[in-house]
Amino acid sequence: MSTVKIYSTALIIATILLSLGLEALSNNGIGTINDPPYTPSACYGFEDKGVMIAAANEDLWDGGAVCGKYFQVTCTGGTNLGTPHPCTHTPTVTVMITDFCPPPGCQGDLDLAHEAFSTIADPAAGGIKISFQE
Repeated sequence: MSTVKIYSTALIIATILLSLGLEALSNNGIGTINDPPYTPSACYGFEDKGVMIAAANEDLWDGGAVCGKYFQVTCTGGTNLGTPHPCTHTPTVTVMITDFCPPPGCQGDLDLAHEAFSTIADPAAGGIKISFQE
């Protein structure tokens, strides 16, 4: 086998393995919409952290260890028949975790600020399927 074929094969295998590894780092869940005001928050009290923020559900909260971490959130589809295709042409946004979304009120994994949610989906959807990663 020629050196070029070996390198080409190795490159293809590496690309496949890398893409599988990155997919494994993503979580799937539900994103919901949170309307202002966004303060006080469980992480920062009355300190304003902007509008590209989110609250984490109990599973992600980890006793507050998730405060200040950034998550890349991608809209992957609708959760109801009312808005079957809610994702926008910009389906990914980066948000900082600033708050806790406790049960039973929390209906998703990440409760996105209205501005962050509307960047990736139609706000009328209220909730969307998402993939997210730190």
